[in-house]
Amino acid sequence: MPVILPVDNKLPQFGNNNFIAPNATIVGDVTTGDDCSFWFNTVVRGDVNFIRLGNKVNVQDGACIHCTYQKYGTTIGNNVSIGHNAIVHGCTVHDNVLIGMGAIVMDNCVVHSNTIIAAGAVVLENTVCEAGSIYAGVPAKKVKDISQELIHGEIDRIANNYIRYADWFREKKD
Repeated sequence: MPVILPVDNKLPQFGNNNFIAPNATIVGDVTTGDDCSFWFNTVVRGDVNFIRLGNKVNVQDGACIHCTYQKYGTTIGNNVSIGHNAIVHGCTVHDNVLIGMGAIVMDNCVVHSNTIIAAGAVVLENTVCEAGSIYAGVPAKKVKDISQELIHGEIDRIANNYIRYADWFREKKD
């Protein structure tokens, strides 16, 4: 069973058709949209501030979403994929974003729509990532503009695939 706990009388609130893996942990002031998925060993800690997720957000295996006490909540838009072992902390991620495996997005960052944060990238505190761009490296820097093919071929494809994958794990009722 997943660990879903209240913190300071705030219990996570889930939209429709969410999948939560049996060993995921989601606590505190967390609100999700519809069609979200929280995969194995994910941690979403709304204990020290709020976490808001839009629709079609997938939080892949081992990823952590947290926030900063009395400073920065975490807001994640629609159609966002957070890759395996990524850390998203006290920041704002707009719609149609792919955060690659092992990437870190730190406090008070803003990742604008239609953006890819490459695997292993570290987006330093207070960074603003331009819409329609790819950021890579440590520290992360813009490496190029993103094409419409990548937006549809990667960002949309991955988000849609995770809805399909979640269906494989849901209990089917006859």
